[in-house]
Amino acid sequence: MTESCDVLIVGGGIAGLAAAAAFGQAGFRVICVDPTPPVTSAEATDADRRTTAFLQPARALLDRIGLWDRLAPHASPLQIMRIVDAGGEAPAPRVVRDFDSRDLSDAPFGWNLPNWLLRREMSARLADLPSVDFRPGRAARRLFTREANAIVTLDDGARIDTKLVIAADGRRSAMRAAAGIGVRTFRYGQKALAFAVTHPEPHNNVSTEIHRTGGPFTLVPLPDLDGKPSSAVVWMERGPRALALMELEAAAFEARMTERSCGLLGPLTLASPRSVWPIISQIADRLTDERLVLMAEAAHVVPPIGAQGLNMSLADLACLLDLAAARPEGLGDRQMLDAYAKARHGDIRLRVQGIDLLNRASMAAPALMRDARAAGIAALYAAPPVRQLLMEMGLGLRRAG
Repeated sequence: MTESCDVLIVGGGIAGLAAAAAFGQAGFRVICVDPTPPVTSAEATDADRRTTAFLQPARALLDRIGLWDRLAPHASPLQIMRIVDAGGEAPAPRVVRDFDSRDLSDAPFGWNLPNWLLRREMSARLADLPSVDFRPGRAARRLFTREANAIVTLDDGARIDTKLVIAADGRRSAMRAAAGIGVRTFRYGQKALAFAVTHPEPHNNVSTEIHRTGGPFTLVPLPDLDGKPSSAVVWMERGPRALALMELEAAAFEARMTERSCGLLGPLTLASPRSVWPIISQIADRLTDERLVLMAEAAHVVPPIGAQGLNMSLADLACLLDLAAARPEGLGDRQMLDAYAKARHGDIRLRVQGIDLLNRASMAAPALMRDARAAGIAALYAAPPVRQLLMEMGLGLRRAG
């Protein structure tokens, strides 16, 4: 059986669900498939306990596509981005610098939400859009393209005839492989632990990134939990050390993470299960093929520094949506694909390279390199024009190119 649609989205993660909502809101006929149904409860054993910080441009896109009203009641604003260097012999702050969003505008830098909740609210939004057919539990198996259209075969035998295939199926993208697009991958020997904590001191809407050998330890504000201030934590470490931390009993782990946080928010109490995943950088050799575009982690993967990952993905989506709105009759044609590649490739490449350098600097073990990192943080903050430029580029208000 052959079905038709305007846009087939392969991948039902946060980026794929946002893309389905965006193109459905714009009036296109959308099918979105993913082999794994979204986990939409924090209590589920396989829930994604990471969080996502949506920066200002991403929040504007979510508002445009009818998602922000659902998310806003659950969002924690990020007013200040605090960078701490704790690279001395003992885990204590040596350099502390605050990047305040009020230096740019009245709005916060961003808003933080749990990933499982994002999937819940985005799935509910798709159910309200009559032009969107979301098929969790279905996988794309084969891709055939020609100048006028693409045909994708699903694992249930259905054939989807579409004008545009959006590959949002992750860092191991099957659609990218089917199109013969290669990737360059950079490995660090790192893993990241993700979990939630409570603490006695309020976070005051400050996101704190603490740099010490092994990688950054980041505390991102969450709403209060059981009457106590709460934060999401991403703790990056060398792989063997990260796995050893995962094996610790809760009390021992809490002692280690409180020490690693330099006690900035007081003793930390574990408030969720821990999860762990590998850290890589990755960039696709190209962003398009005939009737196919790559977005999100199918196109680029970065370490979780500076809230860049999903915000880069939503910049991909905003670009695609603008191009489709400007020429709906050209959806998926060569002109649209070339314009997307031209608009996104340079910015993606420079952000991947920049975050790669930041991560390597954060991992530095030798004392001279740790001192250089601390001096660099202080120097970048000291010049107001440079500080403002860095904030604008980090938010995506100014292109990295």
